[in-house]
Amino acid sequence: MSLPDYPRPPFKPQQQGFPGKTGPMEPTPDHGETTYQGHGLLAGKRALITGGDSGIGAAVAIAFAREGADVAIAYLPDEQADAERIGALIEEAGRKALLAPCDISDPAQAEQLVDRVVKELGGLDVLVNNAAYQRYFESFDEITLEEWKRTFDTNVHAVFNLVRLAVPHLQNGGNVINTASVNSKKPTPNILPYSATKGAVANLTIGLAGLLADKQIRVNAVLPGPIWTPFIPAGMAAEEVESFGSQTPFGRPGQPAELASAYVMLACDGASYTSGALLTVSGGAVTL
Repeated sequence: MSLPDYPRPPFKPQQQGFPGKTGPMEPTPDHGETTYQGHGLLAGKRALITGGDSGIGAAVAIAFAREGADVAIAYLPDEQADAERIGALIEEAGRKALLAPCDISDPAQAEQLVDRVVKELGGLDVLVNNAAYQRYFESFDEITLEEWKRTFDTNVHAVFNLVRLAVPHLQNGGNVINTASVNSKKPTPNILPYSATKGAVANLTIGLAGLLADKQIRVNAVLPGPIWTPFIPAGMAAEEVESFGSQTPFGRPGQPAELASAYVMLACDGASYTSGALLTVSGGAVTL
C-alpha cells in the first residue's frame, strides 16, 4: 500500500477570519469521510471533542464514530454548518451525534456543555481538548495583552477547566487527549502566544497524567505538525499559507485524516498503560 497522493504546495492564496470554515479551502481537507474504516476499537464509549466541526477535531469525530463511540462535538456558533455536516457523518456510522455550540473559554458555558453531554450521552469516557485560537503577528509590537489573554483563555484555561469538570465522570478507565503542537517544542515566532499555550498544554498533560493516575484516568497529547485545516488560512499570513507544509520531509502538510488513528489509539482500552505521552505526528519533521 502506497502513501496517499495528497496535495502539495504551492497553494492558492486564501485568507479567512477566525475561526475559519472548511468550505472555502482549496484544496478541500480530507477528514476521512470516504477512507476511514473502523474496527470497533471504541465500541460503547462516549466522547466529547471540542473543535469537532472541522480540521483535526472533525477527523477524530468521524473516526471515533466509526470505531463505535457516541460523539458530542463542541464548536463556536459561527461553525454550525460545518458541525451539521460532521454530525450527519457520525449518525451515518450508526452512532449518536450531539451538536453543542459553545464558547469553551466561558466557564459557565463549559459547565453547561459537560452537564449536557453527560445527560444526553449517558456519561463520558473520553474528553478530547482540541479547540484552539491562533493569530499571526508580523512583529512583537502587534501582540497586545488582550490577544495574549484571549489565546490563553481558549487554549489553556479552558482545557484545564474542562478536565476539572469532566474528571468526576471519567472514572475507571476514562481518558483525556489534548491537542498540543510541535510548536510546544519548536516555537514559531510569529504565532508566539499560540506557541506558548501549546507548551503549557504539553506540560499540563504530563502533570495531569501523574495527578489523575490514582483515579485510573489516563491523560495524553497529540503534537501535530503542519496540518491542512481552516486554522491555517484563518491564523497565518498569506505567504505562509501558500508554502504551508513544504518544510517537512514529506514536502506537504498532513491531512486531518492522517491524525485520526493517533487519537483512536490513545482512546482505546488497548492503551491502558499509556499516560503522559506526547505523540508527535509531523510528516518526519524532527522536534527535540
